[in-house]
Amino acid sequence: MRDIGSWFRQQLGGRVQKLSVSSGVSCPNRDGSLGTGGCTFCLNQAFTPSYADPSLSITRQLEAGKQFFAKRAASKRVCYLAYFQSYSNTYAPLSELERIYEEALSVSDVAGLVIATRPDCISPALLDYLERLSRRTFLLIEYGIESANDDTLRRIHRGHTFRQSQQAVCLTAERGIRVGGHIILGFPWEDRPELMRQADLIAQLPLTTLKLHQLQIIRGTEMARQYEAAPWPMPTAQEYADLVAEYVGRLPQSLILDRFVSQSPPQMVIAPRWGIKSSEFDKLIQGRGG
Repeated sequence: MRDIGSWFRQQLGGRVQKLSVSSGVSCPNRDGSLGTGGCTFCLNQAFTPSYADPSLSITRQLEAGKQFFAKRAASKRVCYLAYFQSYSNTYAPLSELERIYEEALSVSDVAGLVIATRPDCISPALLDYLERLSRRTFLLIEYGIESANDDTLRRIHRGHTFRQSQQAVCLTAERGIRVGGHIILGFPWEDRPELMRQADLIAQLPLTTLKLHQLQIIRGTEMARQYEAAPWPMPTAQEYADLVAEYVGRLPQSLILDRFVSQSPPQMVIAPRWGIKSSEFDKLIQGRGG
């Protein structure tokens, strides 16, 4: 399987840096449409960089992101992808979505968009626009699938079914749009056979990219309150690496793997606290044949 970095370079002809940007949109399970409070595991501050400030314009956020990465990119030609990361970035009127996407693309050296959203926040009209957009710029739509188990999706207050994820991925791919998926591994009630069943289902989807990461217990979330009231065993880094290697072994070789783990600010993480970098974990996976 190809890694995301080399795939980006192949797609865009050089080094690529994603710049997170906050669109200011919400989620249907936060604004009362489906529920309030969001998913039990979710705290956007745990993965949103400081420069992605929704009080700033899209342009100013992207320029701040460039400055944030400027030292790391010194003397290297870099193109950027505007990464609409926090919340559900297709959950707004189409006219507003067009405005923010087009503003991002107007910023110098921004070569395309990565748009994170939910599978129940897509429509034929939006897909029409995204299809046109994908013909003139790089575009990747990332769907938060999280699990293929509907009981899990109910427990974490996700507000959609796995069937909706399947439908959204297929409808998007049918338009010729690159499609990504996001999966969380480690919910305590999902045993290894269930996760391998899930891997087989994910393997059948027309995904371009896939993100995997461990379940993290983040301070301030509903799941943190559940964990502190009745803690459950968390895997070691080695146990998780073994799981990922087996999971990945069931996926098609054409699938581009974006990541295996997520790293939130240490002060926000209750468990697991492995203390290893993402790059170190990638090597751990590769050593297991993943």
